[in-house]
Amino acid sequence: MRLDLWLLFGATLVLIAILAVRLSHRAGLPTLLAYMGIGLFLGESGPIGLRFDNAELAEVLGLAALVLILAEGGITTNWRNVRPSVPAALAVSTLGTLISVIIVAVAAHWLLDMDWRLAFLLGAVLGPTDAAAVFSVLRRLPLPSRLAGLLEAESGFNDAPVVIVVVWLSTHTGAPNPAELGGIMVYELTAGAVMGCVIGWLGAYALRRVALPASGLYPIAVLSLSIGSYGAATLLHASGFMAVYVSALVLGNARLPHRPATRGFAEGIAWLAQIGLFVMLGLLASPEELPAQIVPALVAGFVLLLVARPVSVLLSTAGFGLSLGEKTFASWAGLRGAVPIVLATIPMVEDVAGADRLFSIVFTIVVVFTLLQGPTLPLAARLCRLKSDEQARELDVEAAPLEELHADLLEVRVPHDSLLNGVEIFELRLPQGASITLIVRDGASFVPEPTTALQAGDTMLVVTTAAVREATERRLRAVSRRGKLAGWFGETGT
Repeated sequence: MRLDLWLLFGATLVLIAILAVRLSHRAGLPTLLAYMGIGLFLGESGPIGLRFDNAELAEVLGLAALVLILAEGGITTNWRNVRPSVPAALAVSTLGTLISVIIVAVAAHWLLDMDWRLAFLLGAVLGPTDAAAVFSVLRRLPLPSRLAGLLEAESGFNDAPVVIVVVWLSTHTGAPNPAELGGIMVYELTAGAVMGCVIGWLGAYALRRVALPASGLYPIAVLSLSIGSYGAATLLHASGFMAVYVSALVLGNARLPHRPATRGFAEGIAWLAQIGLFVMLGLLASPEELPAQIVPALVAGFVLLLVARPVSVLLSTAGFGLSLGEKTFASWAGLRGAVPIVLATIPMVEDVAGADRLFSIVFTIVVVFTLLQGPTLPLAARLCRLKSDEQARELDVEAAPLEELHADLLEVRVPHDSLLNGVEIFELRLPQGASITLIVRDGASFVPEPTTALQAGDTMLVVTTAAVREATERRLRAVSRRGKLAGWFGETGT
């Protein structure tokens, strides 16, 4: 096919996938179903008839796409929101995942007549929740910040330990050595987290002090640092997935120029990665082999949904203060997506006996149980009597460095539910060294007076010295949340 036809075909495919996002959002479904449907339509059993059966290439491209998706998850995660939930998320993503793997493996061995190696591979492959599915569905639900933070952090952390287990089971034969596997996991996860912290911190330190010639270079630099941490970690035989998520989390929450632009760029790249990943997985699947695995998939899927996931959540979150309703919702909201399907390609590449059957079972489970869980999450949240504890929207602050003046220019938009609405400029009591220089309202700009009252929808341009920038942002956040008397209420804007 000529280059121009390939480009036209690719652009048309991406546009169709983008249009599918709207339909998926309205139905409350992760977009993976639409994208995999496109892949099945284009595949050898569909009317287009494209043939793709290279499991090794699918594994490489799938892992690369997961790196981009994890990086976007870390960059767009608000550390202030997830920090209280991190201990519980780590417990669920390690101890909880181990419990889930064991329960599913035992059920697969006794109910589906799988040998122990393949049974544990099925349990491990189905262990991680999917970051793309969780972010695309749960971020639209008004959940309590503690629960939302738990589910987001879990989906970011639990890929790393499961990848280690799947690779180990796929490359080792004979009876497993739990002590050996445990030692490998402790080293790889710890070293990966340390590598991610180091690269994230050094990258943020450098980007704060280097004035790049174009604002568009900052998002590229941030994403490159996150991806580079994966390669650096794997060179040390550490967990690349842990490194990329932690480094992205550090960079995404650091005081960097053009943070909203960076988040937008990362989201765009992640969407493109999701489209390519799910379409490819749809191409790799063989629809004629799926019907024979529907019953085993339903058995394994219901064991996972109704037994393994609830038990793992209940046991791993004991002592963290979650209510029964929060635990129940967390059990139901363990969405599976691209990660299990990509992980199922690893045994195929290693020629594990029964790997093709494993892939078909996992593919069927993801499709069927995404259709079951995705649309019912809003109902589940209502039945569990959960609602958001947020009082006012966070401010979205865009910063551009004024290098020669040793100052920053902040662009702050007043949200419609913010208590900044009606506050006069002098009542903000910004730190000395910060000043509101311009307000844009209804498309017109003007220089404000001290008595100018802010209105919802206003965009403020704030010039601040580097020394008081953080204090300025904290004061604006505090007033946005609790009004001009925020200090009396103990609100610090942190």
